[in-house]
Amino acid sequence: MSNAAATASSTPLATTTLPARKRFPVLARFLENRLAVVGLVIIVLLYAAAFAEPLLATHNYAEITFGNRTKPPSSEFWLGTDRSGRDVYSRLIKGGQVSLAAGFAAVLIVMTIGTVIGAIAGYFGGLIDAIIMRFTDILLAIPLILLLITAASLFRPSLRTTIIVIGVSSWPGAARLVRGQFMQLKGLEYITAAKAVGASPARVMAKHLFPNALAIIIVETTLWLSYAILLEASLSYLGLGVQIPTPSWGNMLQDGQSELLFGAWWLTLFPGLAIFITVLAFNLLGDGLRDAFDPRHRSR
Repeated sequence: MSNAAATASSTPLATTTLPARKRFPVLARFLENRLAVVGLVIIVLLYAAAFAEPLLATHNYAEITFGNRTKPPSSEFWLGTDRSGRDVYSRLIKGGQVSLAAGFAAVLIVMTIGTVIGAIAGYFGGLIDAIIMRFTDILLAIPLILLLITAASLFRPSLRTTIIVIGVSSWPGAARLVRGQFMQLKGLEYITAAKAVGASPARVMAKHLFPNALAIIIVETTLWLSYAILLEASLSYLGLGVQIPTPSWGNMLQDGQSELLFGAWWLTLFPGLAIFITVLAFNLLGDGLRDAFDPRHRSR
């Protein structure tokens, strides 16, 4: 009796003294990936800098001073000025706020639509799946950038339009991914048991299937963030996205290209570097999360 009591009382202690690697295996695997951690740190710093713009900006990003046109980087203007005399550093921070927010909002739309449609197709299968997937295949057959340009040109270019166009046009890939996960999971025994006790399809999908597909949805969301930021920059560069005077990294590139012939290299270098570093950081984070959730990827 005393031995059983001693064993029972020692169980909680043994549980609490488990190594962190065993208690949080996904986190431990993620932290072992140094590049993924670097990507996460860069992303946190980028978002912190973008939304601390009022504190970090040295000038008014929209202030036009023709006497300061296309000045190179200096102690007064850290990253130089554009052809309207506006401070590139302050516009870069504000543009980061716009581009990062637009990418995040667009991905929320993409993953929401893609998850719902993919879940319905994967769970019900049959005719419903066939109809949804044929429509998805049609959208996937059209080059995404062409679809985006066409949709953006039909509406008045703005930040809101850019977010909606990217979100509504880009969900088929996410839908196919979620569909595949749901089709793989729905044949498991605990799903069959849930159906046998009378659980509704909505309950089975929300309570049993979605939590088990959440890992791959998180990874896909992270990777899609980098792509959405690139798409926003592309549309803004073409004049179909965020409109000047509101800065985004894309329209800053477009605005600076005409000055390259006059040696104003800083107008395209710094927005281009910002896009490159951001996309690279999200890809590093996405790869790290994929390896953390599914260690089998490490050997590939």
